[in-house]
Amino acid sequence: MISMNSFENINITCKDGYNLSARFYQTANKNEHLPILICPATGITKTFYHNFAEWLVAQGYNVLSFDFRGIGDSLHGALKDSQASIQDWGLLDIPAAIETLLAKTQAKQVTLLGHSAGGQLLGITPNFEKVAKVIAISGSTGHVKGLKGRTKRMAPVMFNLVFPISTLFKGYGATQMLGMGENLPKNVAKQWALFCSKPGYVMNAMGKTIFEDHHAEIQCPITVFWSSDDEIATEANVKDLLRLYPNAKTHMHELVPTELGHKQIGHMMMFKKSHQNIWSLIANELAA
Repeated sequence: MISMNSFENINITCKDGYNLSARFYQTANKNEHLPILICPATGITKTFYHNFAEWLVAQGYNVLSFDFRGIGDSLHGALKDSQASIQDWGLLDIPAAIETLLAKTQAKQVTLLGHSAGGQLLGITPNFEKVAKVIAISGSTGHVKGLKGRTKRMAPVMFNLVFPISTLFKGYGATQMLGMGENLPKNVAKQWALFCSKPGYVMNAMGKTIFEDHHAEIQCPITVFWSSDDEIATEANVKDLLRLYPNAKTHMHELVPTELGHKQIGHMMMFKKSHQNIWSLIANELAA
């Protein structure tokens, strides 16, 4: 028996020559659906979205998921040597992933389905006009003042203590020990702390390290799915993200765990097989 992968492993070459590791899932259905680009959360690898991607394929979508530079299979060499930053993800990685998906499917536009950071960077993506729609799962600015619960207590410790100390001694941002995904390249950790320290997320780098702001040019619909028990993408932080897109049609879709038969949904569980009943809500929005 030859085990067949439900996906094809492919490489994405970015404008600066950096190679990203990606998975392309092709549907057997001939369809009119736009292909879906899954952009991961900070420190989360493409494998995390595998079950969800397979489910989307069964609904008739072509799907591409990938690892941002410095994360998972898109880390080349030692983590301490990685120069990757969050702005690289928006300026270089997402644009290249969009072009790759369009080339694979011959489509004109994609739907960007971004988880957390993956749904927060369109305003700095140069080929944003090739995105027809954004579905941001747990998308927000993550502003520390808008956090709640344990995360509100943890964030200052992580940003002001753990990151600087681990960067100093290990050369990277230690997130794994906090249960916050893969350890992060030092510049990713540094920008994450900076972006969340004030409202507006990536706007905190405008005029300093990022010089082109496309937020006001974006007119495609943007929908955020967030859960009432999410300690990061809280109502205040979701609103803080959506206000950055004054000319886009934006929509907030709050999920309440108990109403959907779950104890918790939080920031991460929408992609779990155990929470598959949420997927059809996302699919409704994709088809709208």
